Amino acid sequence: MVVFLANRANLQSKRLHERIQHRLGNEFDSVRRRRAEPREPGPYRVVGEVNPRCFLADEAYPVTTARVEIGFQLRTAHPYEYYWFNWIEPERSLLIGWHQDDTHDTLGPVHLQVNDGATSVDHERAQFIDTHPLDVVEQRLSSLRDVVLAVEWKQGCPVGLDMSSL
Repeated sequence: MVVFLANRANLQSKRLHERIQHRLGNEFDSVRRRRAEPREPGPYRVVGEVNPRCFLADEAYPVTTARVEIGFQLRTAHPYEYYWFNWIEPERSLLIGWHQDDTHDTLGPVHLQVNDGATSVDHERAQFIDTHPLDVVEQRLSSLRDVVLAVEWKQGCPVGLDMSSL
């Protein structure tokens, strides 16, 4: 278990994303930091490419390319950071992600979202983790395999999450 004792109030966005980039370099390929697109909140994203068959330990998994995108917005109107931690499979237009933001207040501060392309198909309440952002990354990484495998499919399209398997 990794313990982070850093003062969250002194976090700097660029440095945090560089540290996330370094951490992802242990498990993902072609890890890079990029500026967020105009439609994306927060200043940066860290992107890592991965072969899902290796990452998920499932040789029958239907695609061989995916990526993880992680971004934090440190200064918010809330006493906690916003973040977006997404698994993306371009070949199947799948996005699965934890989003700690203000878009689905009825689900609490953080939700788990499944998209088919640009269309959201499911939102579920998710655990709020009130720790240092690097600890959030560690905890989400440790849950990522189970979440990806919990996606339910119908006629080749994602339709939601099997929450009983999580």
